[in-house]
Amino acid sequence: MIESTAVAAWAGLGVAVALMTAVWAASVVWRDASLVDRYWGAGFVVLAWFWFAVSDSSLAALVPLALVSVWGLRLSLYLTWRNWGHGEDPRYRAMREQHGETFVWRSLVTVFLLQGAILWLVAMPLLVAVRELDAAALAAWPAVLGMGVFAIGLAFEAVGDWQLARFKARPGNAGKVMDRGLWRYTRHPNYFGDILVWWGLFGVALAAGGWWTLFAPVIMTFLLARVSGVTLLERRLHETRPAYRDYVARTNALVPWFPREG
Repeated sequence: MIESTAVAAWAGLGVAVALMTAVWAASVVWRDASLVDRYWGAGFVVLAWFWFAVSDSSLAALVPLALVSVWGLRLSLYLTWRNWGHGEDPRYRAMREQHGETFVWRSLVTVFLLQGAILWLVAMPLLVAVRELDAAALAAWPAVLGMGVFAIGLAFEAVGDWQLARFKARPGNAGKVMDRGLWRYTRHPNYFGDILVWWGLFGVALAAGGWWTLFAPVIMTFLLARVSGVTLLERRLHETRPAYRDYVARTNALVPWFPREG
C-alpha cells in the first residue's frame, strides 16, 4: 500500500504515461492516432482502480469507482462503436499530412502524452475520493449533491449521444443539422453532460477534503467550452453545414434553455 497521497498521485502519472504510450504504439501499427480518443474515458477508469488497489480505502470508495467506471467505459465503448471502420479522425489526418514522417514521434508528445498529462490532472478528484472517502463523507451534502449532478450529467451525455447516433443513421438526414431532443435546447448536450460529470465527481471529492482539486473540473470545463470541444467542433460545422448558423442563432451552446425565435 502507498501511504502518501502525493506518492500515489505521482505513481498515477506513471500509469497514465504508460497507458498512453501503449495506445500510441498501437496507433503507429494501425496508422490511426484517433485511437487516443477511444481510450480517454477508459484511462480514468484504469487510474481510479490503480489508486484503489494501492490504497487502504474504505468500502465507500467503491461508489466513486462505480461512477467513473460507468461513465468512462460507456464513453470509450461508444466512441469505439461510432468510429469503427471510419479510419483516422480528420483532425489527426491533417496533422499527419502536415508533419509527414515526423508525425509518429510528434504525436507521442503533442497528442498522447499531452492527453495523458491532462487525464492525470483532471483525475485528481478521483484520487481523493478513492483514498479518503468514508461512509460519513459519502452521506455529507457535497457528496450527495455531487452524485446528483453526476447523474444528470451522465444522462445528458448518454442520451445526447444516442439521439445524435439515431439521427445520423437515417440517410435522409445527411448534411442536416441535429436540432431535436436534447439538441433542441443545447447545441452540445454531450459536452454539457461531461462538464456536469466532473463537477459532480468534484463534489464527492470535496466531501472527503479534496477542496484543492477544484482545478480539475475547471480545466475540463475550459477544454470542452473553449479548446477541444465546442470551439473546435463548431469551426468544422460552420464550414460543412450552412444551416448551422441559424441553429447557433436560436440555440445555447452549452447550458440548456428554450430556443430563441429566429
